[in-house]
Amino acid sequence: MIEPGATIGIMGGGQLGRMSILAGRQLGYRFRVFEPNPGCAAGMVADAEINAPYTDEDALLRFTEGLEAVTFEFENVPAEPLAVLAAAAPVRPKPEVLYVCQNRRREKEFLSGHGFPCAPFRVVDGPESLAEAVGTIGFPCVLKTADFGYDGKGQVKLTAEKDWTQVWQDFDAPLGVLESWIPFTAECSIIAARTPEGRIRCFPLAENIHRNHILHMTIAPARLSEQVHERAEELARDIAEALGVEGLVAVELFVTDKDELLVNELAPRPHNSGHHTIDACVTSQFEQHIRAVCGLPLGATTLHTPAVMVNLLGDVWPEGRSPDWDRLLRNPRLKLHLYDKGEPRPGRKMGHFTLLGQDGEPPVDEAEAIFQDLSRAGV
Repeated sequence: MIEPGATIGIMGGGQLGRMSILAGRQLGYRFRVFEPNPGCAAGMVADAEINAPYTDEDALLRFTEGLEAVTFEFENVPAEPLAVLAAAAPVRPKPEVLYVCQNRRREKEFLSGHGFPCAPFRVVDGPESLAEAVGTIGFPCVLKTADFGYDGKGQVKLTAEKDWTQVWQDFDAPLGVLESWIPFTAECSIIAARTPEGRIRCFPLAENIHRNHILHMTIAPARLSEQVHERAEELARDIAEALGVEGLVAVELFVTDKDELLVNELAPRPHNSGHHTIDACVTSQFEQHIRAVCGLPLGATTLHTPAVMVNLLGDVWPEGRSPDWDRLLRNPRLKLHLYDKGEPRPGRKMGHFTLLGQDGEPPVDEAEAIFQDLSRAGV
């Protein structure tokens, strides 16, 4: 166990790191952030911040001095730094987990190789293999980059025959994964925490609504059958164990019209769809992540209040002006979280709010009405 008072390193300086630090401080830990860009959201609340490219070995060595463990707030860290980090301190999750989850090909091969349900897929490396894969998978299908994709980036939906040479040129990536399009009835996610000793606890399944490929709303608990909830937890536990993750893993799922579950993606870190846990669960995902990384007993994951989380993108800031927070906070059941990220750009995650329910149900319509009112007020 890593005792409170130790210093933990976090690779990446975004809001996930920021909220992990704020949770970890309550447990008495200190934090150092490694982030290429200065003035980052996590660095604002860390004890120290090192700004350098992820491949700067000297900076990485300075970063690791005195650390008891290193963790990540996003998985797309280049492979080169991982050996440097692992030689200096325990890396949690292990580099092998990041290696799998930061590449769609390796992730899909891990899932299918372990018998976890996922969409049919083929790996493609040029127009010829793309045409062959389309013939096997059929329409509609989705072409995704193998590396560094998030929030819908690096994806194109294919619905009919095309000039595959032109499609590949426009795709502009050396390797891709072609997946069958899944006509899902719901998207959901479940977050599992696993300690180095193998203890696992899962948060309740949450339902996700996306807009323009970015998470807009998370509904907890998911409005799905008890059997789907139970199957999702079983999947999350099995995936966490098969990966050997130390920390969190978020399992993104499609639900079909037959209530079947298909794994879409894995994220071995805190996840946007778990933000409601700060206000609606006994233990937040961020505290649980620090507990798991440090080998502490895991906290209860009970959802004590149904809730809805809504992302606040830079689009809500009218011409850079601050939204009407006074109007928003007049609702006594609303919890506002802002990330101190500076310039509010369209599509940039600047904060979120969580609306707590009061009648045993997640307040979906009320949360959407509040968001629409905030958006209109900024016009």
